[in-house]
Amino acid sequence: MNKTNQDQYYPQAKVSCACGNEFSVGSTKPEIKVDICSSCHPFFTGQMKYVDAGGRVKRFEDRLKQVKKQSAKSKKRGQRDQSTTASVKTLKEMLEQTK
Repeated sequence: MNKTNQDQYYPQAKVSCACGNEFSVGSTKPEIKVDICSSCHPFFTGQMKYVDAGGRVKRFEDRLKQVKKQSAKSKKRGQRDQSTTASVKTLKEMLEQTK
């Protein structure tokens, strides 16, 4: 390969996380800044932690509350509809009554 087209490789590139954790990896960039690393990510730590960027968690929770309210309303409607549909007969039942 042509050596002028290749990026420079840094075998000890420094990775710094927002939580303060630092470690080194091989990379084409000398320094990498990340928001979440394995020492602070909830999947690896087992702790419940919200990583909120611009109120995403709050908007999601608000949407979830609205959906739960709507589903509760629809369940109430479904119970009313079931009571009214119990008196509705099928075509087969109506034809049998006429005989």
